Parts: sequence; structure tokens; C-alpha cells
Amino acid sequence: MTDAAPARRRVLVIGRGRMGRLVESLSGEYGFDVAGWVDRENAGRSADWPDADVAIDFSTGDAVAANFPTLARRGHPVVIGATGWGAHEAAIRHEAEARGIAVVAAPNFALGVTLFGAIVARAAELMSRRSEFGAWVHELHHAAKRDAPSGTALALKAALERGGFRGPIDVASTRAGSIPGTHTVGFDSPSDTITLTHVARDRTGFARGSLEAARWVIGKRGWFSLKDVLGG
Repeated sequence: MTDAAPARRRVLVIGRGRMGRLVESLSGEYGFDVAGWVDRENAGRSADWPDADVAIDFSTGDAVAANFPTLARRGHPVVIGATGWGAHEAAIRHEAEARGIAVVAAPNFALGVTLFGAIVARAAELMSRRSEFGAWVHELHHAAKRDAPSGTALALKAALERGGFRGPIDVASTRAGSIPGTHTVGFDSPSDTITLTHVARDRTGFARGSLEAARWVIGKRGWFSLKDVLGG
């Protein structure tokens, strides 16, 4: 007698752009069926949203703020991969806590970026002892990306500060073409320059990270990061 196959879960995808379509195309590999979509056409008709085990949001910052209270009332754990909603974070956190739901939020769901952040924090710890070095963060994204600097760039700046770097940190952005995402952290002294760079070759890694998080967060309560998902 063979064991029964594990039950498939249902994911509600918020945002029908490139990332949402990637989540749909890869969902089966993670044991999910797509229950449905929330986009501009049905965002105002929440009664029509299908039930799901978890929601993945790759919409826009304003859409995250508008849709989250409904997701929370429905009891959905939510994976937030959209950026540009920082001004609404306090309200969203309050809503999540009040409703007792789980949220995984990250400015970048590429698993390598989480490791990159740890490397940057360690580099900052070393550089904190060398006052001759200045630091910067530079990020490049496709021309259609709305927020600048990116959430990842701001997270890298925070990693530098968390690692103990006390000098000013310049953060710059470039928007051009179809760049999925490149982030560089640099240190410069009168004699030399050190750079650390993470390059996303395509957007698949972001979708896979969000689906990994969606699979992990079901059945939990609280506010989590991708680092929690990875066990770190």
C-alpha cells in the first residue's frame, strides 16, 4: 500500500504582472494550485475573491495597502513581494497582529539576496574599524520599476548600519531597459576600492523564493522575513 499524495494547497495571486504570471507558472512545483487572481479589474469586488490557503502579493505599494485588510479579515497568510509600501507598514503590521495572521515580507525574494545581505553586514563589521573607507549602495532595475531606491537597496543600507558602519552611505538608483535587478555595495579609500555585487539573471528566483515562503508560512502566526523561512 502506497502513501497518499500530499494534498495540494491553493494560492491566491495578487497582481497580474510579470511576477504574478511567473508565480502561476511555477506554483505546481511547490504543491500549489492557483485559486485565482486579484488585479485591477476585481480588486474592488472582494466578495468574488476565491478562498485560498495563502496569498502572494506582487502588486504595487498602494495596492498592498488597499488589499491587505481584506486578506487579513479572510484569515489568509500573506507573502508580500511587492515594494513601495513602507509608508503603510505600521498599519499593515497592526492589522496582521489584530487578525492573528502570518506575513512573510521581504524587499527581494531571491534566496541569494538574503545571503548577500549577511555578507554585506559582515563586510561592514570589518570596515567599521577603518575610518578611511567610505561606502555606497547602487542598484539598477528595469525602466518600469516605480520605486527608487529599491527596497533591497534600503535593506542593504540597513545591513551596513547593522554591521557597524558609521559613516554616510550614499544610495543611488538607475532605471533602464529590462534589468531584473543588480545591487552593488562598495567601499572606497584613498588607495583602493572594494565592491560586492549581486546580479539577478532573471525574475525566476524571486518567484521561487515567494513560493518557498508561501509553503512555509501556512499554519503560522506572526511577522516573518525570508531569513526566517531559510532557518536563519
